[in-house]
Amino acid sequence: MQRTFLTIALALAAGFAGAAAFSFSGLGDRQVEKYLMANPEVLQRMAQGLETKRAEDKLARAGNDLRQPFAGAVLGNPEGSHTLIKFTDYNCGYCRASAGEVQKLIAQDPELKVVIREWPIFDGSSAVAGLALAAGKQGKYEAFHQALFAAGDTSPAGVAAAAKKVGLDFERLKRDAADPKIVYELERNSQYAQELGFTGTPSWIVGNRIIEGAVPAEMLAQAIAEGA
Repeated sequence: MQRTFLTIALALAAGFAGAAAFSFSGLGDRQVEKYLMANPEVLQRMAQGLETKRAEDKLARAGNDLRQPFAGAVLGNPEGSHTLIKFTDYNCGYCRASAGEVQKLIAQDPELKVVIREWPIFDGSSAVAGLALAAGKQGKYEAFHQALFAAGDTSPAGVAAAAKKVGLDFERLKRDAADPKIVYELERNSQYAQELGFTGTPSWIVGNRIIEGAVPAEMLAQAIAEGA
């Protein structure tokens, strides 16, 4: 494995023909190892390049529908020219913490559109996610989304209180949550997450870049700027 890796590294540094010749003689391994020890940033660039290529391939397979929000499930500017996609769960503490970071980004960038993909992976999250998407039918997805995270209470009483706070018709909300389109959306988001190799929430997509975990607004802003 080490010999193969070093040969590949030499191919990138000195050309494939040279790498092949050195690999047969055994000199390649020693010279490349010496070079990489003196220039470790080469390995970092190689790793970053491989990671970028893998992300691009995964996103290409997922298709453009991934970037289109479910009706109403968008924060910030729905017509914005910069897009950030967030996979999230209301029972995820890291998602709750990152909700504030997203609000910072929205305040800083009037062109930012944040597409929310509800991905309920914790116990009891599916029902809450369905209600959140149903809030879009009353034009209050963003308000309800923020209220749920702000309260941090996804019990039936907590969800009902958040709905009341933002002026939702709760009985209608519960009926709308049974819409087959909402059920399908949650299933599709789970499929997207599996295809993209996500290991948990929150997970993000900026352009052709995949980011996992809770990250500060500054890091997301940089990724958005680089992908714009």
